[in-house]
Amino acid sequence: MPRGRRGLTVSALTLVILFGAGGTGLAAPPPPPNPSDSDLSNSKADANAKAGEVGRLTNQLAQAEQKLSQLQDDVELKQEEANKALVDLQSAQDAAAQAENDAKAARTEADAAAAAIEKARNDLKTFASASFQQGSTVGSLSAYLSADSPKDMLARAQLLDAVGGDRLNALDRLQQAQTAKSNKDSAARKAAEIAQQKQDAARQAKTSADSAQARAISAQDSQATQNTQLEKSKSDVEQQLYAAQAKVSGLQGQRQRYQDWLAEKQREDEERARQAALGSSGGGGRPASKPAAGPAGSSIEAVIARALSKIGLPYAWGGGNASGPTRGIRDGGVADRYGDYNKIGFDCSGLMIYAFAGVKGLPHYSGYQYTAGRRVPLSQMRRGDMLFWGGAGGIHHVALYLGGGQMVEAPQSGLRVRIAPVRYGGIMPYATRLIG
Repeated sequence: MPRGRRGLTVSALTLVILFGAGGTGLAAPPPPPNPSDSDLSNSKADANAKAGEVGRLTNQLAQAEQKLSQLQDDVELKQEEANKALVDLQSAQDAAAQAENDAKAARTEADAAAAAIEKARNDLKTFASASFQQGSTVGSLSAYLSADSPKDMLARAQLLDAVGGDRLNALDRLQQAQTAKSNKDSAARKAAEIAQQKQDAARQAKTSADSAQARAISAQDSQATQNTQLEKSKSDVEQQLYAAQAKVSGLQGQRQRYQDWLAEKQREDEERARQAALGSSGGGGRPASKPAAGPAGSSIEAVIARALSKIGLPYAWGGGNASGPTRGIRDGGVADRYGDYNKIGFDCSGLMIYAFAGVKGLPHYSGYQYTAGRRVPLSQMRRGDMLFWGGAGGIHHVALYLGGGQMVEAPQSGLRVRIAPVRYGGIMPYATRLIG
């Protein structure tokens, strides 16, 4: 049972005892604590300061999250650049390996050509030596003298000349082939040298890309650590804000109970005076007991009870009215993808319409609900106030504050009516109060 209601119940029982038990007056109960205006002012100032600190940290965290997102983009870019450098390096290595193989093959061909020329030269030397050696039948003088006729001698001479010419022509062709193969060898070695340079450049680019990627990841990790620290600081200050708000609520509750006590004491004094007047005029009989006033905040509790009774119902965009949940409507976007038009439930402003149906009719738009009552700073928000979220583009969400840092809301498509901690990111600076 809430403290305020319990205190009033005790007071109501006191009245029954005073006036329902034979009319005998009893001493009034001692007054409850009455916090000073200074206590109330200081507690509100502390809550306002904590709310301001939460807002400052929220802004810092938003900026930090934006920076972290940018760093993440940079990491992804550096990763792609590192991937490109790796591909380029692999291509350069393959090209260098191929160029080296080509150079080796060209050198082998050039070496083989040189060996063939050397062999041809040796063969030519042997032929020439044999041609002029006495007694030779290859190309010596005896080859001519042993001829049977001048015709035979001419044929032998032509044959000798042809054989020698073929050998010289073959040697010339071999020398030409050697030149071509030497040129090919030179070009292949030059290509291999260029390929090696490209491979070295690609390897350097890969090293640079890896280093840039490592720096980007390090920067991202450092920012993530800062974000975690900011999150913790924000959470700590939020807890302090909850405590400060609870203190404000507690002091305000004490002040209210004290004022209730004064009012009851005044009624008691008036009743005693009336009884005394009746007694002096000869009137008798026991006066009828005056019923105690209903507990303060009962309408707030009724509002909250109505909202809490719908926990678990689905979110349905456009759903909900003063009588309860209704079928959602189409929005041509997110709500349609979740099938809200086929669900029976509430959206955020529809839940507020139902909760406050016994207090005030509300429009089905959170922006109008924001101005539907008295606006109070967040540091002074109390149980039963409406909280709003939005920005320059307008209000986009509303929830009902339960106290203790908790709220009840119809959150978004795909979820259900629930109790959740108050979210301070994007929250509007004022709560809207319809009761009290």
